[in-house]
Amino acid sequence: MKIGKGLFPNEWKTSSFDIDYKDYYDSGFRGIIFDIDNTLVPHGKMGAEQLVSFIAGLKEIGFKLILVSNNSRERNQKFASPLGLDYIYKAGKPSVKGYREACNRLDIPAEKMLCIGDQLFTDIWGGNRSGMHTILVNPIDPAEEVQIILKRKLEKPVLALYRKQLDKYESDYPDHRRPEGKAKIGNNLGEKGRSHRNR
Repeated sequence: MKIGKGLFPNEWKTSSFDIDYKDYYDSGFRGIIFDIDNTLVPHGKMGAEQLVSFIAGLKEIGFKLILVSNNSRERNQKFASPLGLDYIYKAGKPSVKGYREACNRLDIPAEKMLCIGDQLFTDIWGGNRSGMHTILVNPIDPAEEVQIILKRKLEKPVLALYRKQLDKYESDYPDHRRPEGKAKIGNNLGEKGRSHRNR
């Protein structure tokens, strides 16, 4: 797999909370991997009451959930316990090891898993390498640690290529209908607000 396309998400959404999860379940997906920081909450924060309701809603739909994070055991445990979630800490993303362990724990094959995160070089690349359906979300809080800011700079050219591919796809298929065998592509282009799922 070439690194460039290996970093492309299958879809790009505004946030983890702007996704029609029921639609995915009806399409055959059964498990969800979430990153924690800047995917579900601002960096270092704990889940609020709304997040408890959000997680409960996903479980009610029928999804099995797990957190896969490069954070410490302590951070994962404190965050996951109030939500009743299993977790894999110090996962070493983008290594596939944590993703495969997540599939084993949930007893769900990779092709039926959604992988949702805010970073290309960890969440998305690891999910793609593991054969999952990846969804990139915008970071919740722009105030990030120095090492993450540096990664964001490296992400920019990759996202530019992704936008170019998306624009070509939309030009070739203006009605957004996906031909057989064509990968699903979704996007959110910031202030323009273009966001869709191709069906």
